[in-house]
Amino acid sequence: MTKNNSKVQALYDHCNNTLTSSPSPSPQASQSICSLLDTLGPADVGLKEELSDDDLEHGNFGLNQLNRAERQAQPITYLDVYKCDSSTMCIFCLPTAAVIPLHDHPGMTVFSKVLYGSIHVKAYDWVEPAQIQETKGPSSFPVRLAKLSADKVLTAPCETTVLYPKSGGNLHCFTAVTPCAVLDILSPPYKEEPGRKFSYYHDYPYSTFSAGNRAFIRNGKEEDYAWLAAIETPDDLNICDGKYAGPAIEL
Repeated sequence: MTKNNSKVQALYDHCNNTLTSSPSPSPQASQSICSLLDTLGPADVGLKEELSDDDLEHGNFGLNQLNRAERQAQPITYLDVYKCDSSTMCIFCLPTAAVIPLHDHPGMTVFSKVLYGSIHVKAYDWVEPAQIQETKGPSSFPVRLAKLSADKVLTAPCETTVLYPKSGGNLHCFTAVTPCAVLDILSPPYKEEPGRKFSYYHDYPYSTFSAGNRAFIRNGKEEDYAWLAAIETPDDLNICDGKYAGPAIEL
């Protein structure tokens, strides 16, 4: 049987040959994967671009116009493209104003390609060595210092972004500015075991727990730093599974 020559098959083959269980691929490997991802469009993975005048009226940050109930009523769709020991490929389809909360990728490299639409990305990296404080009050909890890595809107077509275990914005939050879709390749995949299970976080302005104290700031402005606290899965996170409708991948 002749092997299919779709772009997504070529991407899988390349990732399968390039990515290993090591969390950090070589710069050459990362660049080669990005080059292939940069050629992908929604049609290559069985998607149609979803845009409407009503959606576009929200603009970049008219997102607060949609209340919590409205966000819950519009689920994020998760499409599983493939899974193997060294990597996972998946697609998130987000309606306008949908949010994937701030979360981490422990010991992982993640390639993200916006297939259509516009999405706001806010990302952090941990400050090293770790700076941890215990908040004061009856319900005290630990917070850890992180530095802002990205706070921008990505609009397709745009270049693939890459986050690494300790750089590139390993902790990030996505907010859909318009209906959009993001394809992710995660290497190695998440696992339900210590060190590979992800956590959600809430970010607090630096001044919340360090008012007037710049001792933790090595470079940059106070606004470039935040204290992050691990939280449970947000109640208003609404993700449903969909079926991948693109070209079949021969594993």
